Amino acid sequence: MEYTTLGSTGMEVSKICLGCMSFGSDREWMLDEGESHDLIERAIELGVNFFDTANVYSAGESESILGDVLAEYDRDEQVVATKVRFPGADDHRNARGLSRKTVEQELANSLDRLGMETVDLYQIHRWDYDTPIETTLRALDDAVRRGQVRHVGASSMWAYQFQRALAISDREGLARFETMQNLYHLTYREEEREMLPLCDREDVGVIPWSPLGAGYLARPHEEFTSTTRGVHENENAEVPYDEGAGSQEINERVQELAADYGVTMAQIGMAWHFENEYTTAPILGTSSVEHLEEAVEALEIDLSASDMAYLEEPYEPVPVYGHE
Repeated sequence: MEYTTLGSTGMEVSKICLGCMSFGSDREWMLDEGESHDLIERAIELGVNFFDTANVYSAGESESILGDVLAEYDRDEQVVATKVRFPGADDHRNARGLSRKTVEQELANSLDRLGMETVDLYQIHRWDYDTPIETTLRALDDAVRRGQVRHVGASSMWAYQFQRALAISDREGLARFETMQNLYHLTYREEEREMLPLCDREDVGVIPWSPLGAGYLARPHEEFTSTTRGVHENENAEVPYDEGAGSQEINERVQELAADYGVTMAQIGMAWHFENEYTTAPILGTSSVEHLEEAVEALEIDLSASDMAYLEEPYEPVPVYGHE
């Protein structure tokens, strides 16, 4: 495993963050408790020390499962991130959004499920258009001051919104967002226009979700819907990158380089992140120990500058996705 510093937090995290959305019973492709335990324990054996979950993942089951496993290890060695914006175990009028009431209630519930007094990184799970960002920032700052949260982060939003939030935090002396969890991979690079340069300037750690495009970069494009997860993404999420003008060509170039290097397509897709100037630690969401092990092995792939350029060259703009 290799490690890196997470933005301005000073925390050292593994260059692979294990995404925990696949733990629970919300979808048929998710892992049950026993399978989830095996995957988390293998991740720790491989040196992963960074875990990302959310109150909304399987209505809180994911947090409970992660907390149960990490309780068996030295808590000080692990960096745990969770999120707030959507309802957790209970769905009611004040279980969603980013009001002070919601933030405080959902944080308390998340900490209880995780079995922790403090979470390392607490992220807003999208922008809340109904709550002034000042209200949310003050609630998060209070959580930091109470010792319930060490650092705060944000996720997919417009760059102008993120800049506004950072400016308010600086002006009012509030805890500022130190990480950005956004959609970013070889066939979705719209974030390079504004958000990623902003993160670079502000020393914000970038932890992309869906670094392989929900599997689009892990298999030939004509097989994208051959898995249950692929069907779900294609039919329900209306992802734009599987039909982008340059997406199929990029997919085919990933296939080509994978053959040249004698590795899998997914490993090339992950290696691109490891060589990328913007990515701090991609969030790998997987339901397979084998795929986790392959991702760790991809750290050893040394893509050249010409390889990177070859993979990126066919890219053409696609509709902005993931902010709502």
